[in-house]
Amino acid sequence: MIEQQKNLQSCWQQRWQLARRPLAAVVLCTSILVSLQGCVGIMVGGAVVGTLAATDRRTLGAQTEDKAIVVKGELRIPNLVGDAGHVNVTSFNRRVLLTGEVRDVQMKAAVEREAQEIEGAKAVVNELEIAGLSSFTSRANDTLITGKIKASFVDAKDMYANSVKVVTERGNVYLMGRVTQREGELAGSIAGGVAGVQKVVKIFDYISEGELRSLSNEPEPAH
Repeated sequence: MIEQQKNLQSCWQQRWQLARRPLAAVVLCTSILVSLQGCVGIMVGGAVVGTLAATDRRTLGAQTEDKAIVVKGELRIPNLVGDAGHVNVTSFNRRVLLTGEVRDVQMKAAVEREAQEIEGAKAVVNELEIAGLSSFTSRANDTLITGKIKASFVDAKDMYANSVKVVTERGNVYLMGRVTQREGELAGSIAGGVAGVQKVVKIFDYISEGELRSLSNEPEPAH
C-alpha cells in the first residue's frame, strides 16, 4: 500500500511538472495512457472525456451517433474482410472514414456498401488501399505521427486543438472536424509540416466565422 501511494504521488508530480508546457502535456498524456493506465485511468480519465465532450462542436446527439456508428462498423466489417483486410472505421458528424488495406477492388466496394448501410451514417469516405496488411511498425509509426500532430495543434495559436480529429494510415493523414476555412488551412499546414507525413487529406465540415462565434462554449482563441 505504501509503495502504491509513492507511485501515485510520483505520477502526479510528473504530470504537474510537464503540464505547464502544452506540447509536453500532450506527449505526457500519450505516454501515461500507454504505460500507467491504472494511475491515469482512475484519476483523470473521466475529467478529460468530460472536458472534450463539453467543447466538441458537434451536438451531443451527433457525438453519440458517431460512437454508435464506429461500434457497429467495427463489429460488422471484420466479418466481411476476415484475415484478408485491415479496416479502421472513424466517424465524425455522421461522416464515415474508412482507412486501411483490403485484398481487392471487390472487397473495397463491399466494405463501403456495408458502411453505407450503418444506421445514422450520412456519407462514406472510402480511403482503403488495395495492398497487403500494414506491419506493426507501420501502425506504431502512424500512432506517433498522430501524437505529434495533436501536440503541434495544442501549441498553435488561433486554433482549438480538440476541434480536429486526426487519423493516420501509412503516413497519410486525414483531418476531420467542424472548422472554419481559416482553421482548416492552418490545420492542414501544421499537419503537413510534421516529419513522416506523406500527404494530408482534409475531410472537414466547414462553418463560417459567425457560426464559430455563436457556439456558446467556444472561448476566444489565443493571439
